[in-house]
Order: sequence, then structure tokens, then C-alpha cells
Amino acid sequence: MMADYILAAAEDQNILLPGMPDLVWGSIAFVIVALVVGKLAWPTFMETLDERKTKIEDGLSAAANAKKEVASQREALTDEINNAHREAAEIRNKAKDNAVEIARVAKADAASEAERITSNAERQIEADTTTAKKALEKQISTLAVDLAEKIVGAQALDPDISQGVIDRFLDDLEAQNAQIAKAEVKEN
Repeated sequence: MMADYILAAAEDQNILLPGMPDLVWGSIAFVIVALVVGKLAWPTFMETLDERKTKIEDGLSAAANAKKEVASQREALTDEINNAHREAAEIRNKAKDNAVEIARVAKADAASEAERITSNAERQIEADTTTAKKALEKQISTLAVDLAEKIVGAQALDPDISQGVIDRFLDDLEAQNAQIAKAEVKEN
């Protein structure tokens, strides 16, 4: 029976349109809800949207400012790096120049020291040669005097003895000259 009642009610009304009392009361309820929402909730909703819009705009402008600041800092950092490279190159060039100057001074000092040592050595050699000549002359004169004494003393006796004395003297003289030459070679 209930099914018959639902079917009869359904035949009288259009499914797409509600009944007139439902339409009136639904419209009134809608208007009341719309007015309450319009007066109370809508301004708060719009205020919240405006605040969000402001926050988003502020965030975007802060991001743009930060991006500009990062770009300027990056540029400043690039300039500092380039300056550091230039300074490093200047320091390397100065170091190379200093090294060349130090080498030049060291060579000049070494050359003057070598010249001084050579000069001292030449003077020493000359002094040693003069001393050796004087010593040799002294020995020769001593030997000559000894020979003369032997000849004079032995000549009175025999001419063969005199010749033997002269030969021995000459042999002794050659032996001494050989010893002096060996000593000079060892000194050099």
C-alpha cells in the first residue's frame, strides 16, 4: 500500500520541480542563509583573502629583493676573486723578479769572491816561488862554497880527485833539484 501511495504522489508532481511549498520555504531559507553569510562570514572571508594576498605579494617582493641581493653579492664575490687572481699574479711576478735579482747578485758576489780568491792564490804562488828561488839560490851558493873548499883542498893532492869531487857535486845538485821540483809539484 505504501508503494501505491508513492506512485500516486509521483504522478502528480514533476520530478525536476519541487513542490510549491518546498520551493517557497527553500527560497526563504536560502535568502536568510545568504544574508547571514553575506553579513557575517563574507567580510571575514574577504579579509582573510586580502591578508593572504598581501603576504604572498610581500613574499614575492622579498624573494625578488633577495634574488637581487644574491646577484649583487655574487658579482661582488666574482670581483673579489678576480682581484685575488690579479694580486696572486702580481705576487708571482714580483717573486720571479726577486729571484732573478737574487740570482744576479749571487752571481756577481760569487764572481768577485772567485776573483779575490784567484788574486790571493796568485800572490801566494808568487810569494812561494820567490821564497823557493831564494832558498834555492842560498843552497846553491852554500854548495858552491862547499865545492870550492873541497876542490881547493883536494886539488892540492890530485887532479883525478878534483874531477871526482866535481862529478859528485853535480850529482848531488841534480838530486836536490829533483827533490825541490817534487816539492813544488806537491804544493800545487
